Amino acid sequence: MPGSDQKGLQHIAETTAIPDAPQDFGDNPLDVRATDHYTAEYVASFVEKWDELIDWKRRYESEGSFFIDQLRSRGVRKVLDVATGTGFHSVRLLEEGFETVSADGSPDMLAKAFANGLRHGGHILRVVHADWRWLNRDVHGEYDAIVCLGNSFTHLFSERDRRKALAEFYAMLKHDGVLILDQRNYDAILDDGFASKHTYYYCGEDVSAEPEHVDDGLARFRYRFSDGSEYHLNMFPLRKDYARRLMREVGFQKVETYGDFQQTYADERPDFYIHVAEKSYVPDEELTDHYSAAVQTARDYYNSADADGFYATVWGGEDIHVGTYAAADEDIAVASRRTVATMAALVDVAPQQRVLDVGSGYGGAARYLASTFGCSVTCLNLSEVENERNRRLTAAQGLDGLVDVVDGSFEDLPFEDQAFDVVWSQDAFLHSGDRARVLEEAARVLRPGGVVVFTDPMAANDAPPASLAPILRRLHLESMASPAFYTHQLGRLGLTSVEFHDRSHDLVSHYQRVLAETDRRAAELNGVVGDDYLVRMKAGLRHWIDGGSAGQLTWGIFTARREEGAQR
Repeated sequence: MPGSDQKGLQHIAETTAIPDAPQDFGDNPLDVRATDHYTAEYVASFVEKWDELIDWKRRYESEGSFFIDQLRSRGVRKVLDVATGTGFHSVRLLEEGFETVSADGSPDMLAKAFANGLRHGGHILRVVHADWRWLNRDVHGEYDAIVCLGNSFTHLFSERDRRKALAEFYAMLKHDGVLILDQRNYDAILDDGFASKHTYYYCGEDVSAEPEHVDDGLARFRYRFSDGSEYHLNMFPLRKDYARRLMREVGFQKVETYGDFQQTYADERPDFYIHVAEKSYVPDEELTDHYSAAVQTARDYYNSADADGFYATVWGGEDIHVGTYAAADEDIAVASRRTVATMAALVDVAPQQRVLDVGSGYGGAARYLASTFGCSVTCLNLSEVENERNRRLTAAQGLDGLVDVVDGSFEDLPFEDQAFDVVWSQDAFLHSGDRARVLEEAARVLRPGGVVVFTDPMAANDAPPASLAPILRRLHLESMASPAFYTHQLGRLGLTSVEFHDRSHDLVSHYQRVLAETDRRAAELNGVVGDDYLVRMKAGLRHWIDGGSAGQLTWGIFTARREEGAQR
C-alpha cells in the first residue's frame, strides 16, 4: 500500500470523474460464470450509484452494532476489510476505533470508497487493490479479524477459487482470529423463489434488486434505479451449509451462522446469512466449553430440572425417543423399546462390535444393546444431567464395563477416525444447527464395513416452510431436515445402501400417547415439573400431532453403510 496509491486515489476522489464503460456480458449473459468477470460488472456508472442501493443511513440503523459487538467481544484491534466496496464498513470500523485496512478487487470501488472516507468524517482509508486468491501477495501483515461483507464472496464461481480465497483469509489471521463473511440466502431463492424484506442490506427506497435468472450455478441479479438505469451482476448461488463446510475444511474451528443478525430465525426466512468463523484451535478436552448456539440451547433445555423430571416420569427414565406402536394405547416405554429392537435388527448388531450412541439421553438403547448382544457402547450426549442418570442406571444394571458415557456434542465428536462399527442415534440430530456437519462426523468415526442407523423427526419433503414455524419456535431452530436432505447428505459422504424406513404414522401416535399420559399423570407431575413448562410442553405436543396429521412431518429409521475398503 504505497503512499503514492493513497495520493492517487485522493486525487481521483477530489478532482476527477472516473471514465465509464458499459457492462459487458457477451452474447449470452447466462454463460458468464467466471470469477474474474466481476471487474467488468462494476463499471464506473454502477459504482457511482451503489450507495443509492445501500443507503448508508438506513443500513447503519438496521445493522446496529452487530459487527462491532462481534469484534469487540473477541478483543479485535486490527481488521482487514477484504470487500471494501464503496467503503461503508471500512468507515464504520474506523469510526469505532479499529485499525482498518481496506482491500477490493475493483479499482473503481476503491476510488469511491476513498472519496466516501473523506466525505464521512474525513477518514483517510488505507486502501489496497487485491485479488483474494493472492491476498498474501498483495496485502501485508497479520490481522485479528477479516470481514468479507456485502455478498461479495459469491463472486467466486470456481470451487478452487473459493477454497483458495478462504485459505488466504485463514493464513492472514492471527492464531485466534475471526472471519466474518456474509451471503444472500440463496437456499430460499433456489428452493422457494425470491422474496426480500428490503430491510437490512439493500435499503435504498427507489432501487430494486431482484434475480433475473437463477439455477444451481448462477444467480443473475438486475438492479434498477429511479432514473431508469439498469445494471446486472452474475453471482454464484452459495448454499449456507456448503459455505459453512468450506470454512471448516479450510481449518476454521467453529462457525456460527446468523440470519439477518439473529442466531435463531425460524419465524421468517432471512434475506442474508452472516457466518462468524473462529480460527482458534480448541483441544478435545475443551470442546464442551465451545458448543454451537443450537447445541448450547439444547444442552440448557435437557439440563433443566423441568425437562429431566418430565422425561424421567412420562417416559420412565430409560428410552426418551419416538416409539413404534402395536396399539394406539400401548405403553410408551414398551413402544420406545420396540424402536430400539427394530433398529438393532436392521443393522445386525453383533458381539465384540463398538457402537457409538450419539445423543444417547438416559442410555436405554445402549444398555439394551450391551446386554442383548454383548457389544461395547459409547454414549455421547450433551446433557450432563442426563449423563449422570445414565451412569447411575448403567452401574445399577451391572453394565458399566460395557457402556461408557461421554459429555460432548455430535458436531465435534471427540473420537479418532474409524473408531466404531455402528453409529447409532435416536431423535437427536434435529437439535443441531448444522446437520450436514453431524453426518460428516458420524461418517468420519465409522469403520469400513460399518453402519449408520438413526431416527429423527423431520419435515416432509414437500412441507411448506411456513407450516413448520410453530415447531421451530418451540425448538429454537431455523429449520428441520427432511428425508431427501438426509438421503443426499449420506450419499455425498460416500455411504451406500441408504434406506429410509418410513414410520410417519408412529410420530403422530407417539405424541398423542405422550400428551394423553401427561394429562393422566398430572397429579404425579405436580411438584416435579413446573406449571409453565407443562403448558409449553402440551402446546408443543399438539403442534407435533397437528403437523404429523397434516402430512407436514415425518419420522422413520435411516440406515447406510460404509463400504469395505472405503477411505476418507
